[in-house]
Amino acid sequence: MERHRGIRSLIPTGTLAETEELVQELPVERLSPSPFQPRTEMDEGSLAELVESVKTHGILQPLVARRVGSEYQLIAGERRLQAAKRAGLERVPVLLREASDREMLELALVENLQREDISPMEAAEAYRRLMSEFELTQEQVAARVGKSRPAVANALRLLNLPEAIRLSLRRGEIDEGHGKVLAGLPNERLALRLWRRVVRKGMSVRETEAAAAKLMGRDVPRGTSRREAVLDPNLQELQDRLRQRLGSQAKLRPSRRGGGVIEIEYADDEDLDRVFWTIMA
Repeated sequence: MERHRGIRSLIPTGTLAETEELVQELPVERLSPSPFQPRTEMDEGSLAELVESVKTHGILQPLVARRVGSEYQLIAGERRLQAAKRAGLERVPVLLREASDREMLELALVENLQREDISPMEAAEAYRRLMSEFELTQEQVAARVGKSRPAVANALRLLNLPEAIRLSLRRGEIDEGHGKVLAGLPNERLALRLWRRVVRKGMSVRETEAAAAKLMGRDVPRGTSRREAVLDPNLQELQDRLRQRLGSQAKLRPSRRGGGVIEIEYADDEDLDRVFWTIMA
């Protein structure tokens, strides 16, 4: 938590008037984008609105940057910088801060995740980077960005979708609700089959859920119930973590009464011994 507060302290929370004693007016050409910025696209509609606001009111909240040699590198405020350039401003208010590469990356990821217009795939990729590059758990990521852990878990599952479906999500052909349904199917073949129908017919999320249920009734592997094939996101994460911990196939089989069974596979007596001592460790 201490480190998280340090990240937040890099960004001013007051208006320009409240922080003006700390702000410098810098030429826009001396400011460069952050190399750690995970966002690759900006919504042109919202950016155009920001340009008009800048033309009318100027920059109300200062940009944040760090000095790199004789130049300045943005920590936060890329949209404001782009809007200022389009509005014809030559100089912008900038608050200078010291920040390591690691702090800049985490801040850029967290700031982007708190945007309202972030796409499902951008969010999923940002969650994955926070987990892999900062060794955070899903719970810690959720706390940093103000989301629930199941929301983070559901978003991460989108990364396992076939490339064609991920691209469809990026293009806006389907939305996050469709993606979650498709990610719940037991294999890529079924996901791709249903995705093609969704795009071709313009199916709603509710219609997609109903179609997925029918597919599951026909195509679930023999001996596997529909309930076992698609786990709740919380149980799916636990199952994945259990498999990673044990280095063996493990299955959670929830029952209708609220309990369930854990099944762990082992290859031979030696493998059983390994699994046993891994559990007991």
